[in-house]
Amino acid sequence: MAGREDGGKIRYEEIHSLLDFFSKNTFKTKDTQGNARLKAIHRKCLDLFSKDYKYATIDNSGGELCGHYPAKLVLLEYEVDDATRSTKVGSLYDLGWMHELFTKARLARCRSRFVVPVMMYEGKHICRSATLASGAEVYGRSGLDFLFSGGGGMPTEDGLVSYGMSRDQTVYVPNGNSSSSEWQLVDSIRMQDIRLLKALNIGTIVDLMVENKKVKFGMQVTSSEKVDKEHRYADFTLISVPYPGCEFFKDYRDNDYVAEGLVFEWNQGYVDADLQVPQSLIEKSRCLGIDWDRYRSWDLIKLTQNYLRLMLYCLHHGDSGLLVHCISGWDRTPLLTSLLRMSLWADGKMHKSLSALEMLYLTIAYDWHLFGHNLQDRLGKGEEIFFFCFNFLKHITGEEFSIDKVKGETTRPSRSDSEPQFDDTVLIGLEDGSSPARRHRDSSGSMSSISSMSSCVLDGTTVPFTVGDDSPFIAERHTNGNVAMMMQPVAHRAVVPSSSVSSACSSPMAVPSKKPTPAEAGSKSASSVGSWQIVTESGSIRGFTTSRDSPVMLGSESSGSSGPGSSPPEPKEASMRRMRLEEVRCIFLAHYSAVVGMRNGPEYGGGLSGLVGQLASKVGFRARSNIV
Repeated sequence: MAGREDGGKIRYEEIHSLLDFFSKNTFKTKDTQGNARLKAIHRKCLDLFSKDYKYATIDNSGGELCGHYPAKLVLLEYEVDDATRSTKVGSLYDLGWMHELFTKARLARCRSRFVVPVMMYEGKHICRSATLASGAEVYGRSGLDFLFSGGGGMPTEDGLVSYGMSRDQTVYVPNGNSSSSEWQLVDSIRMQDIRLLKALNIGTIVDLMVENKKVKFGMQVTSSEKVDKEHRYADFTLISVPYPGCEFFKDYRDNDYVAEGLVFEWNQGYVDADLQVPQSLIEKSRCLGIDWDRYRSWDLIKLTQNYLRLMLYCLHHGDSGLLVHCISGWDRTPLLTSLLRMSLWADGKMHKSLSALEMLYLTIAYDWHLFGHNLQDRLGKGEEIFFFCFNFLKHITGEEFSIDKVKGETTRPSRSDSEPQFDDTVLIGLEDGSSPARRHRDSSGSMSSISSMSSCVLDGTTVPFTVGDDSPFIAERHTNGNVAMMMQPVAHRAVVPSSSVSSACSSPMAVPSKKPTPAEAGSKSASSVGSWQIVTESGSIRGFTTSRDSPVMLGSESSGSSGPGSSPPEPKEASMRRMRLEEVRCIFLAHYSAVVGMRNGPEYGGGLSGLVGQLASKVGFRARSNIV
């Protein structure tokens, strides 16, 4: 199926609606046929892909291939633009052959979550899957296939699966007598998995499991490439980068959504996988400046940052594609694939025509929802890995996370640690001027509404972004002439004339603070969520009065001249990467607080949860609380 362009745009209400639906419904492929909402989500994803790519699709509408994969699996072929979109070119794929590959390889992976491409970078596929299935699961699912297919999937005497596969299609032949080490069916099924990997030109496999084999109730329920006894995957670059499972993100939530200093306990009994990066790759990637021997001391932020940089390095410097997987492929896998998609988009290397709103919709819908992430269950358990993904964007805005930096190209220096940091700020300040991300769409200079004239003050940087007429943000003018942006319910949207916006405005901004100690709680309960300060257009803070706030913010702002009559420091010029990622994060936080809410109760604690809770209640509705 060819990609199509219908000119449709994503509206703010659609992000709100998608999050609401996602938080209440776990995707099952078979439900798509009778569910108009799911059909609409699928259609939107295809429309967004078609803006920049020619693609084909493999039908999975009844879940025949996998019961928790999208009804239409997208196979990206090549990039298109307005000049080449209408060019009639046949599909680069033999779709019948690809369907056959998927069918034969599906049993090789846990829960039949086979290798499937989801992104493309410079012609190389980025794929996702579950880990390898154990021998018990392979035989169990093969038996079920036999019962429901009339015997079409049972192995023949020589161990090959009789799906019409001939001997000359074999890509792996085990050494010696395979029955002495591995069951013959497992040999043939994993052979088909390797055949699919090679057909997609995948050269590197990134394994996020903290186990060598997943064990439940004393039984091995999965395997992995790194412990394959027959070394079938020796032709691939195997990278084991153990990453905490979704259970660890309950600690993140209980730590008031603060990941800094949060270190995984590596000495737990079930953790038996070590970080394994080939020595040749370590030597080649020394430019990254990562000491891999210290990975167990890294907090959640540093762990995620370094793994992401390594994958970007492999993706660019390798001549083949990349596979990312965890155990089932629906928690840690979408976290890393979503970050890869948004990072490459922010660099202008992928989905080049999508706005921040469109990118947010695509990655939530396709990377998370349609590949089976059970958000409802994770929220019920307090395992907020989904929220972490988008809040983490503030930690990869620097140029050191750009694919251009990984390439070794010269880039502008990133923010130093001494510069002010407002990581938990989500209130919005207005700045006259159109968003750089949209200038190519509206060059007329007309500003008859609030559209294309907004900015988000985050991490000490004014980040312009587009706010359309259907935005959940409203402008609020104070008596002193300051203008602030605040989130509003969808039903109360309003258009503000451009004449009401000051060209030299400032806005109230929450200064993050630590949680008070029990002794402080009684005397300072009124200020437990920090203090509201005025942030000028240049990004400086006025009226800093709360002693418990971060000294880092105060130190860097006061380092320059600050006497009477001195000029405020010039605003930092944010990179396009920073602006794009902060825009996505701003939009996500606004909608997440309204739809899902944070864990804190009505009084709202300190930190991010309290700040977002206040934002929601300020505009007439409260963020949902006590979700666990």
